[in-house]
Amino acid sequence: MKTSTRIVAALALGFGFSTVQAEQPVLKVCTAENEMPYSNKNGEGFENKLAQYVAEQLGRKLETVSWTDPRYFIRDYLDKGLCDVVMGVDAGDPRLLTTAPYYRSGYVFISREKDGLDLQNWDSPALKQAQRIAFAPGSPAETMLRAIGRYNDMFNYQQELAGFKSKRNQYVKYDNDKLVNEVASGKAEIAILWGPAAARYVKASATPLTMTLIPDNAKRADGEKVGLHYSTSIGVRKDDSALLGQLNKIIKDGQDNIEALLEAEGIPLLDQPETAVSMN
Repeated sequence: MKTSTRIVAALALGFGFSTVQAEQPVLKVCTAENEMPYSNKNGEGFENKLAQYVAEQLGRKLETVSWTDPRYFIRDYLDKGLCDVVMGVDAGDPRLLTTAPYYRSGYVFISREKDGLDLQNWDSPALKQAQRIAFAPGSPAETMLRAIGRYNDMFNYQQELAGFKSKRNQYVKYDNDKLVNEVASGKAEIAILWGPAAARYVKASATPLTMTLIPDNAKRADGEKVGLHYSTSIGVRKDDSALLGQLNKIIKDGQDNIEALLEAEGIPLLDQPETAVSMN
């Protein structure tokens, strides 16, 4: 009889343990299925690693929810409750609540070390002399190339980079590793990219490359400022202020760990503006 009692008790404890395991809280993070170096379905991007760190600090199990098209994922995934968190959004994005920034970076000029190009700003002679400049359409790089009169010169080259895909009704992706490799291989003299998007490939290049942060003082032809430095945050749904508070604490307490991860990626980091620091 005592043996039977022990067996029943053991089974009860076992079921209790299984229930605890099954009820372990989950953090659902929206990530791109294939947008390296940020994230992919194999968890190889730096935002995948940051998401894992955040989940661990929250005491939750990480669950990734992948999207393929960046144009609608907040509306179709986050807002519908398919995920709880979005990594890597602009600080202050009006579509969601954003944390205090966890890093700030900027656009960069990329060139081969052996070419010794003096690339300091948009007035640099190397920009006027280059035959080919790689950049992503719709970015501040395009705006500034228009401002300095080099955009039309690059039109045919840009079509080559896109693989002659039609832009109508589809998302056309310009792979960051391909754009960096255009410079490494000598097909282009210069690339102008968002630093965090380029850093991994600049660091891994067999051809030594130089990456120079562009000053944040650029203006369009009409005198309007063109932003080149941006702060990056984590986003949550507008009704989830409790999770926002938890994430802000993780960013504040774990800033050294987060910066170490980003520096290992080779990302050029900038100091946060005073307004962003005060949010912490």
